[in-house]
Order: sequence, then C-alpha cells, then structure tokens
Amino acid sequence: MPTLFRLLTVITILAGLFYGAMFALATLVEPNRVEMTVDVPAERLVPR
Repeated sequence: MPTLFRLLTVITILAGLFYGAMFALATLVEPNRVEMTVDVPAERLVPR
C-alpha cells in the first residue's frame, strides 16, 4: 500500500505542475496580433 500511495502522490504532483504551467501560459503570455494580407491569384478562384 505505501508504494501505491507514493505512485498516486507522484502522479498528482506531476498533474498539478502540468496544469499550473498551462494556467501560467494561458494567463501570462500575451499573443502578438498582426494584420496580414494575402494575395490570391485569380486562377485559383475560378472552379475547374
């Protein structure tokens, strides 16, 4: 039973670190928004 408890403790700690890192990335990192324009050739717009 002690090894099962140790395994569950390690898995819980790793899951907590993972979710903590994901939360930190979601709240602290701000994406750069840049307007983008793409020219599409006319021959790609005409169906075959």
